[in-house]
Amino acid sequence: MTDTQTISGHLSEKDVKRLTQLTRGAMVGPTVVYYAGATAPIISAAMAMLVREAVRKVGMSDYWQWFISALIAAFAGIAWYLIFIRWSYRHTHGQGTEVALETRIVANKTGVIVARGDIETRIGWKSIRRVSVDRKSIAILVTGADAIVIPHKWFGKDKEARIAFADYLKEKATEYGS
Repeated sequence: MTDTQTISGHLSEKDVKRLTQLTRGAMVGPTVVYYAGATAPIISAAMAMLVREAVRKVGMSDYWQWFISALIAAFAGIAWYLIFIRWSYRHTHGQGTEVALETRIVANKTGVIVARGDIETRIGWKSIRRVSVDRKSIAILVTGADAIVIPHKWFGKDKEARIAFADYLKEKATEYGS
């Protein structure tokens, strides 16, 4: 086996989605949950005040004023929370160039180099947490950075090259303490 392994290709939308799933833990971020949770009570309180005033003017008893305004306020808060969370789903994956530009991945004795367009990222072997292989891709999980996905289709029908590349990555990552 040579001391350098190189592979390149274009990521598909599905590959970028897989990359995103490896990197992110959820479909919505913590900020979204915070703002949805912080604004839902405000919406509820505002609805309670509006509805109570409306039913008071109609002449309903105090019991019904509080009951109806509380019920509508609760539904308004729940509805707002659910709508806000739904609006905040991350529908797109990646940052735009993952699919458009070819990605080249080089693994050598110093680490892994990922190049896309004019951007080149070097990752030392000690920063690689894990290399995993599933039925569609090789995933390189990196400490302090996004994961790297190498789709099997980049190797074409050369299964031996794919296995050799994965084995080289695993060997070097293990050798340097992942």
